[in-house]
Amino acid sequence: MAAETAETFDPATETAAGVGVLAARARTASLTLVGLSRGDKDAALHAMADALEAATDTIVAANAKDVERGRADGMADGLVDRLTLDAERVAACATALRDIAALPDPVGEVVRGSTLANGLQIRQVRVPMGVVGIIYEARPNVTVDAAGLGLKSGNAVILRGGSAAEETNRALVAVMRGALEKQGLPADAIGLLEGGREAVRDLLTARGLVDLIIPRGGAGLIQTVVTESTVPVIETGVGNVHVYIDAAADLDTALAITVNAKTHRPSVCNAAESLLVHESVAAEFLPRVLTALADSGVRLHTDPAAGSAADAAGIPHDDATDEDWDTEYLALEMAVGVVPDLDAALAHIREHSSGHTEAIVTQDRAAARRFTTEVDAAAVMVNASTRFTDGGEFGFGAEIGISTQKLHARGPMALPELTTTKWIVEGDGQVR
Repeated sequence: MAAETAETFDPATETAAGVGVLAARARTASLTLVGLSRGDKDAALHAMADALEAATDTIVAANAKDVERGRADGMADGLVDRLTLDAERVAACATALRDIAALPDPVGEVVRGSTLANGLQIRQVRVPMGVVGIIYEARPNVTVDAAGLGLKSGNAVILRGGSAAEETNRALVAVMRGALEKQGLPADAIGLLEGGREAVRDLLTARGLVDLIIPRGGAGLIQTVVTESTVPVIETGVGNVHVYIDAAADLDTALAITVNAKTHRPSVCNAAESLLVHESVAAEFLPRVLTALADSGVRLHTDPAAGSAADAAGIPHDDATDEDWDTEYLALEMAVGVVPDLDAALAHIREHSSGHTEAIVTQDRAAARRFTTEVDAAAVMVNASTRFTDGGEFGFGAEIGISTQKLHARGPMALPELTTTKWIVEGDGQVR
């Protein structure tokens, strides 16, 4: 089926035509993508980046409508920040595409291979998934990242962004589809799904047309996708993240890491939500860290020991509830507690962690080794901020999300995680 032009692309029409038609078009586009050279894909990524920058005013104007509607609906400040695109952020999206172009192409990479005793040559190579559906919330930069990573890994993508960013996503997708067409590539390599829950349900059950679903957002979104999808799912992103300050911590380092992990960008999944402090350093460390956090506008939820330190320092706080320890705040809020030893810290993390990122600050190498061994998370930090759990910071380029499951992909998901493998066997007439 011929790809429609960017000028005639209408997401509402796509929805009316049905998810099956949208997925079938993506499947057809994927057959072109699988045979592209790295040069072809990189040229398309640069064209998409240039087109986004050229359309900055249009994109920012569309985004302003979403932001205005979000604020009128009482959207939280942290979510408004995630939603907002200005000229600088559009340029960052374009840069992300160029960064993806600079990365090695995973398609065709030989994972392993050998020549058998009978002369058969076998090799396992990376190949695209095919069609990937990505469901996410009010983060329009994900629209660009997902499209770019999909293209570079040879996959067609069907994007389902949150309704809060609908105007922005329409603008972004139209621009990128137009850039693909100008490169002689199928616009349907990037599809945008709109419509209500029924459209999403159709996507989740399009087994045979869609090869993989990746949800990126809050716990409710991810749980819905996991429970309702008949298409394979990679879970991403809920981040109930802890920082543990050990008895052997350098307290200046601990202070810098804690404040950065909580306040650098509190609305993202690798921001710290809970702070655990060893009781042997609590008397010295808590007044410093609670003051620094409060000065940064952080609302504190404390256990009795941390609460006493806050009272002594005249710092406002709430008593932490059981729910507080399990909450991903995504805002300037943090639960703070005191633990008697490393055992207690590990037990607390096992009970409350979402398996995203956990951090220890310590100069004790044995404590660090035990922490990294026993903590069950996609990323474990030693003397570093949790904010480094990120595909870009790991050198992977833009990421599609942080996988918190254990099958196929775990941690920041970049290009290799968007591929699967096939076995190629070459012989010269061998039979069994």
